[in-house]
Amino acid sequence: MDEKEREQILEKARAFFKASIADSHASNTQKLSKLKAFNVNPFTVHYLASFAFGDESPESLAKALIYPRVLGTSIATTFGNNVQTFCHEVLEGYASTTAGMDIEFMDAVDGRKKYCQLKAGPQTINKDDVETIEGHFAGLKNLARTNHLTDFNPMTDCCVGILYGDHSQISANYKKIEKDYPVYSGKEFWLHLTGDETFYEDLIDVFSDCAKDYTDTKLLDVTIEELAADITKHSEVLNYELISLPKE
Repeated sequence: MDEKEREQILEKARAFFKASIADSHASNTQKLSKLKAFNVNPFTVHYLASFAFGDESPESLAKALIYPRVLGTSIATTFGNNVQTFCHEVLEGYASTTAGMDIEFMDAVDGRKKYCQLKAGPQTINKDDVETIEGHFAGLKNLARTNHLTDFNPMTDCCVGILYGDHSQISANYKKIEKDYPVYSGKEFWLHLTGDETFYEDLIDVFSDCAKDYTDTKLLDVTIEELAADITKHSEVLNYELISLPKE
């Protein structure tokens, strides 16, 4: 990969993060101004508010509800759901023409052509995903045999690429795949793809830079204020019947 290609990927990654992750995260945050946006456990919400913020005021209850969503599950889910978008928009130059594969590339480490399934993080697949991935690789193996591709070795040339995380963090499901096929995670994956030892860190920096456009806490403050008002309005529901609050 030359410097021009490197910069193109980083710029596409910047655009992807803003459009598919950050803007979506801001929009999803705005939707949390009403109690009906939450599946609340009425047995624990008061404890969490008191534990984290010192009291059970509407504002503290609102924070106890909102913070886990906006700082955790919301954006993590958004990123995981956009892996295919990442493939199409950021790694379009490596798009695979082979059924079941996300990208194809010449491995910068061993020089062999790789057929790759991309996943978001080191804990993001389940048992069914393992069967699907292994099925795709088996199909590619059969195709290579049919087309007499004698140089193709599925045990080295089929791989799973994980966009972030360290290899030591991969789940048991990934380890099952790794018995037969390489699994590259985080910095390791980006090194195989680009040949650049620092590319992973530079990609993280690009995403971090995007955060500078979203440092205004006004949106979060306003959402907490609106949710606190809704909690005050439905105080009896919060205490007794919140779990059955009708959704829009």
